[in-house]
Amino acid sequence: MGYYENVFIVRQDMSPAQVEGLADNYATLIEENGGKVLKREHWGLKSLAYRIKKNRKGHYVMFDVEANSDAVNELERQMRLSEDVIRFMTVKIDEVTEAPSPMMSRRDRDDRRRSRDDRDDDFGDDGDDVRGRADREDADTIEEENS
Repeated sequence: MGYYENVFIVRQDMSPAQVEGLADNYATLIEENGGKVLKREHWGLKSLAYRIKKNRKGHYVMFDVEANSDAVNELERQMRLSEDVIRFMTVKIDEVTEAPSPMMSRRDRDDRRRSRDDRDDDFGDDGDDVRGRADREDADTIEEENS
């Protein structure tokens, strides 16, 4: 048996409870076919990069599975038949880690706001605004050329 990572996206108009119920059905399907769900994460409702089947958002769910290829093929077949699943992708992996996935450990973009002190690229060593200095130097050069 191999290790697989399966991520699927469910329609935006489903409630989180319905999404969990669908994930439970898929987990049961894997176990019925001799596999085990080692890790399961619900990443929440996220915006899609582009519209998929008239949906702008979707609920993301990730499974780390230990199963044979027949169980994974049956899982993918059921996902293909479901109208609730917008997209899915299954990848074979070498091992399953206990740590949360990067999507779960990622901070929100709003949390990453930089303070004024963190903007090293806009200020010189002496604290002078480098952008302003460059603009002033360009203006001086233009004035000298016009004289």
